[in-house]
Amino acid sequence: MTQDAATAVADRYRRFARDEAPGRSAVYEAWAGRVADDAAVTEALSVIPETRRQPPLVFAVMRLLGAPLDDLDAWTSWVLAHADAVVEECGRRSVQTNEPLRCAALLPALSLIGGPIALLEVGASAGLCLYPDRYSYRYRSGDAVVELDPVDGPSRVVLDSDLEGHPDLRMPEIVWRAGIDLSPLDARRAEDRDWLTGLVWPGEEGRRERIERALDIAADDPPILVAGDGAQALPALAARAPAGATLVVTTPGVLAHVPRVHRTAVIEAARAAGRWITLDAPALHEGWTRPPESVRGGFALALDGEVLAEADPLGAWVAWHPGS
Repeated sequence: MTQDAATAVADRYRRFARDEAPGRSAVYEAWAGRVADDAAVTEALSVIPETRRQPPLVFAVMRLLGAPLDDLDAWTSWVLAHADAVVEECGRRSVQTNEPLRCAALLPALSLIGGPIALLEVGASAGLCLYPDRYSYRYRSGDAVVELDPVDGPSRVVLDSDLEGHPDLRMPEIVWRAGIDLSPLDARRAEDRDWLTGLVWPGEEGRRERIERALDIAADDPPILVAGDGAQALPALAARAPAGATLVVTTPGVLAHVPRVHRTAVIEAARAAGRWITLDAPALHEGWTRPPESVRGGFALALDGEVLAEADPLGAWVAWHPGS
C-alpha cells in the first residue's frame, strides 16, 4: 500500500459519508466514516484495485460475505479479519445496480415511438429495464395521479414517480428484449439475484422489494443477454431483432461506467442500429443535439440526442420540457 492510495481511500469514503449516504443509509454512512477515520481499515481497503474500490461495491461485497450491520466496532473487527476475502471478491465484482424505476424516466421517450418495438439495452445487468410494458406506473402530477398499467392488468411492480409537465404517456408494445453486459446476470439464478438485491443499500427496503418482484418478471420471460463490449457487440445483436419492429437502443446510466474515450463509439453504434434513448449526466458526453440545461441537478433524458426532459438518475421524478 502506498500513502497516496491510503489518502485516496480516506478522502473518497469521507466524501461518501458526507455527501452521498446521509438520508439514504445510516449503516453506509457509519461504515464510510469509519473507513475514513480508522487507519487500519483504510489500509485494508487500499489493497483493492482502484477501479473496484467504490463504497457501494465494497460495502455490498462485505454484506454478501456476512459483515455485521448493527455494531460498528464488530464490523471494524470483521473487516480486518476478512480483508483478504473482501479484496478477492471485489476483484471479480462490479456495480450492476438494475433499478426498474428507471423505466418511469424512460417511458415518456418510449411513448414517442410507435410499436411494435424491439428493445435493446447496453449495460443491461439482469435486464430489469427491458420490461417497461410489464410494470405499472403511478405518476404524481400536482394533485393528480396519472396511472398506467400493462394491457393484462396491474403489475406486481408499481413504479411511483413525480411528474412535471405533460408528456403523452402510453404503454409501449415490446415484442423483443435483448441486452449487452460485460457480465450479464440471470434473474433465474439465486447467486445473481442475491448480488442484485445486495446492491440495495441498507434502509432502502422498498427498493429491494421492487427489484425482487421485477426479477420474478424477468425470470418468467428471460430476455436475450449477451456478454461483451457495448459498441462491439451491438451490431450483431441488433441484427437479431425481428423484422417489422422498430429497434430502440437504450443506455440508461451506463455510459458513466464506460471510459470517456470509448463513449462516442457506444453512442455511434446505438444510433446506427436504430432509435437511441439515453439517461445521462449532462456533461457526460457530446451526444446531445444541444447541450442539456440542468435546473434540478438531474440527468438528461434524450431521444436520438434530442433532450426531452430532466430526470432523477433512478427515475424518482421526471421534469418534461421538450424543446425548451
